[in-house]
Amino acid sequence: MAGLGLRLKAAKWMLRSGAATVSRGWSSEMGKGVRRFSTETENDVPTSGISRPLAEILKELNKKVPDSVIRTRVEDGFSMKYIPWHIVNRIMNMHAPEWSGEVRSVTYSPDGKTVTVAYRVTLYGTDAEIFRESTGTTSVDDKGYGDAVQKAEAMAFRRACARFGLGLHLYHEDAL
Repeated sequence: MAGLGLRLKAAKWMLRSGAATVSRGWSSEMGKGVRRFSTETENDVPTSGISRPLAEILKELNKKVPDSVIRTRVEDGFSMKYIPWHIVNRIMNMHAPEWSGEVRSVTYSPDGKTVTVAYRVTLYGTDAEIFRESTGTTSVDDKGYGDAVQKAEAMAFRRACARFGLGLHLYHEDAL
């Protein structure tokens, strides 16, 4: 991946520093993609995560999430705000399309009452790639939607993304 990033960075630099800029568009003829060349340098509007440095991706992920996507649940008498995993997934796809995620381990407690999932999220930028890991633990007997491993994985995924700043404001907004 680093080789690809360096090649893209070099190609981007050559195109932006030279006399021509390549932009992609769509032709009405059979829906084929076309490339247009212009002599003016176009605005630096990122089209995907790989075309940007990690600092820019992280800046986007650290922005406050709109209240419309935040959900609340009550657990053990406490009200907790969270962002559903599928919304976190969409935000990651929008701001860091080349992210990847993987389950690192699934561990059941010795008494078999809980399951813990360790999850890793990796971000790829033009200058580097970084990862964050976290865990999620849930009761095997939880009667809510989905099975225990699914719930623990979703929790670990959200927490790993929070380590990049996504939705992190939810963890400390009472202190603000």
